Amino acid sequence: MPTLTANQRKELARQAQAELARRSFRDYVEYVHRGNYRHFRHTEYIAGELEPVANGEQRYIMIEMPPRHGKSMTVSESFPSYYLAKNPEKRVITASYSDGLARKFGRLNRAKLEEYGPELFDVQLSDVNASQNNWDIARMNGGMISTGIGGSITGQGADLLIIDDPFKNAEAANSSTIRDKVWDEWESTLSTRLHKGASVIVIMTRWHEDDLIGRLLERSPRDWKRIRMPAISEDKDDLLGREIGEPLCAELGFDEQWAEEKKSEVGSRTWSALYQQRPSPAGGAIFQRQWWRFYVPDEPTRSRLANPEGVVVLPRIIEKQIQSWDCTFKDSKTSDFVVGQVWGSRDAAFYLLDQFRNRMNLPETMKAIRNMTAKWPEAKAKYIEDKANGPAVIQMLEKEITGLIPVNPEGGKEARANAVAPLMEAGNVYLPHPSIAPWVNDLIEEFTSFPNGKNDDQVDSGTQALIKLQVKKSNPLDRYKKMYGRR
Repeated sequence: MPTLTANQRKELARQAQAELARRSFRDYVEYVHRGNYRHFRHTEYIAGELEPVANGEQRYIMIEMPPRHGKSMTVSESFPSYYLAKNPEKRVITASYSDGLARKFGRLNRAKLEEYGPELFDVQLSDVNASQNNWDIARMNGGMISTGIGGSITGQGADLLIIDDPFKNAEAANSSTIRDKVWDEWESTLSTRLHKGASVIVIMTRWHEDDLIGRLLERSPRDWKRIRMPAISEDKDDLLGREIGEPLCAELGFDEQWAEEKKSEVGSRTWSALYQQRPSPAGGAIFQRQWWRFYVPDEPTRSRLANPEGVVVLPRIIEKQIQSWDCTFKDSKTSDFVVGQVWGSRDAAFYLLDQFRNRMNLPETMKAIRNMTAKWPEAKAKYIEDKANGPAVIQMLEKEITGLIPVNPEGGKEARANAVAPLMEAGNVYLPHPSIAPWVNDLIEEFTSFPNGKNDDQVDSGTQALIKLQVKKSNPLDRYKKMYGRR
């Protein structure tokens, strides 16, 4: 058998790659980007979910991913050309927030089909209609049109509809007028262009809970496949099988350190929406964001704040202090958080004095309670919810630490939240200012997201404490009667 030259080996390798690209979208994306595209596990997952669409299966797919993780390059810039090359009689419509972005999708797919269509699939562009945003396949009925939201697609139909980033930015997504405009475009225009058996792909970074995906989840009768990929995994049943806390794509530099810094930079609310794909309402379902009040330890700290208005100095004397614990654990990686809080009251005001929050096992939880008790000796009562792992904690510590009180919560979580919400609304609840306790931002986000958020451990601990402090405080009228002997 003759020895192959280097060029012959190279050509055989290219032919093998071409054959793979002809057979699967996963390999097609790599092939048509000439070595400038690298697959990661999340892009491979997406490619696998899109393959059935190219093979004729009707699917409705939502893709929710953080910025700069390759969602548009993988889907909107590449999949239409693959789909049409395999189905040259089909029609594709892509839509985005602007004509410019949509035109880019059209141009990049046209270029791919023009270069690789003849080689891989024996199809080519039409010479008659080949503009950037509206092109056809020669001698076939298939083609692609790209438009901005609200653009003209009169007379056009779609076997595949791709909506990629219908909102330009947070300002647009936070505008109810623009959200309504996007929804009206879906209801009255885009969805009416779907041919029988058509597939739909919606690709977004989430900005708002009432955005297009939010409304589709709430109102659409279609059977949507939801591909939600947060920057940092927070689910035990993560689509990619990630451990809780594992990043989506550390290979691109989006690792745990990046996540910490980015969250600090953009704030908890933006992080939850834009990067975790878990937007929370600005107002909140039960707890309104604007209800919270803040304190600092002294006047010099207050004077250094950029906006000290409304921020109070913590009273020197706190009348009553308690601990409140929500204990749920299985192991340190995949369990819910264990939360311990110290609350105090003075007159009609309630102050969150400290908090410990982490994923812990039983020995670690016991150590945390010991440490909190040593740090706050005046918090005599330690309320521990008498469910999940609470009884085990009490049993192990009751001979060592005094004041451990099991709590059998009355009603559900929402009932307890509604019971204490008036305290926040009245401005009676104070948190340490975020400048001295950055973790407060996460707490506010969790309360605002409740009961629809991912976690509620801080809510459980806080509502438990506030209910107990209210019970312990005497009625102002009773104190008045006691002081003056009046009935």
